[in-house]
Amino acid sequence: MDFSLPYTEEQEKFRRDVRLWLEENIPDSMRQPTDARDFTDEQYWWWREKNKEIAAKGWLYPTYPKEYGGGGLTGDHETIIEEEFLRARVPRGGFTPAHVFPTLLVWATEEQKQRFLVPLLTAEKVAWQKWTEPQSGADLANYQSHAVRDGDDWVLSGQNVFISGKGNAPDWLYGPMVTDPDAPRHRNLGYFMIPNPTPGLEIREQNLLVGNDQHFIFLDNVRVPGDHLIGGDHQGWQVASTSLESEHGGRGKAFPTDDEMGNLISYVTDTPGAHGTLGKDPVVQQTTMDAHLEAHVDSLLSKRTFWMYQNRMELSYEGNLANTHNREYTVRTSERVRMAMGMYALLGTQDQMAPHGGAQEVAQRSRAGQNHAGGSTNIAKVVLARRIGISRTKERAAPTPSTATSFGS
Repeated sequence: MDFSLPYTEEQEKFRRDVRLWLEENIPDSMRQPTDARDFTDEQYWWWREKNKEIAAKGWLYPTYPKEYGGGGLTGDHETIIEEEFLRARVPRGGFTPAHVFPTLLVWATEEQKQRFLVPLLTAEKVAWQKWTEPQSGADLANYQSHAVRDGDDWVLSGQNVFISGKGNAPDWLYGPMVTDPDAPRHRNLGYFMIPNPTPGLEIREQNLLVGNDQHFIFLDNVRVPGDHLIGGDHQGWQVASTSLESEHGGRGKAFPTDDEMGNLISYVTDTPGAHGTLGKDPVVQQTTMDAHLEAHVDSLLSKRTFWMYQNRMELSYEGNLANTHNREYTVRTSERVRMAMGMYALLGTQDQMAPHGGAQEVAQRSRAGQNHAGGSTNIAKVVLARRIGISRTKERAAPTPSTATSFGS
């Protein structure tokens, strides 16, 4: 069955325009390295400026509203942009996790959208998601970092770990803080945009196996203006849930890819084996086909969610199903790569014998930790169970720009 998406002549012309612009404007030295650890400070600041240019063309965040700095384009345009940026090894999107954009669209006042959303969508500013805490991980119901009202301001204190972000100088951190320790959970949080630099705020790099794009955050009596609170001072859980809806797959993907699977097929097709090529071995062949089929299933699940989101259809379990499947099948694919490639799967980018420039070693090294991002796989299964009605408790999807009837408070 052919699952390829047919494009119109107008869309193919748009593709040619995107491809030509990338060829003429992106030097080879600024393209995405195989290992994220090789992404230099020079590349970071070059892309900080180039992203402003891409945003002005409407390609950085194509489907977000034009009046706030997005492209105002269709999902088909976003798919084409995703395809061409990937082909050209161009970093996709800015350096702000996109989960904050739906949150600001749904919950922020118009003044807050102009203050925060516009400079983020136009790449003038960068924000990081400040959630995970040392004692409870991603369990927002057990949050400890707190905010105390002081006149018109809030004073914030607390700690976070594993906060993702390139560079070391975001303009804002965003996330929940306990505003009322006596209130019941889900009604005791506020959601803040925290400016950086600010007295009392410290950001430190974590030197991890996958690189230095993770950080410690320390807040010691950090003073934040009252108009940096998004939503009400007891609505932080609800506001954060809109971010989580996106992080847990609720927006889908325009062009989901699996480079690890593609490299596996290439490797077993081209590598000599006992029966001609490695892929002639029936066990290797079956293992590779399993990876290929699961990758297509994953792609269809993500594309379905993206299609539903862009068409403002009500979503319940679809995004969580895609998210849970992706977490589990990518681990299985990593195991299949090790089985087929053997020790070659562990040769890094600096080894001349590494297949595909060492891309599979990067994937092997990052896979286990990455599957804990945005909450563990077990949490993803709990959310899915609640959505399909087989848990002790049930829940509905949080409001998003796709489903909310109005924006702002």
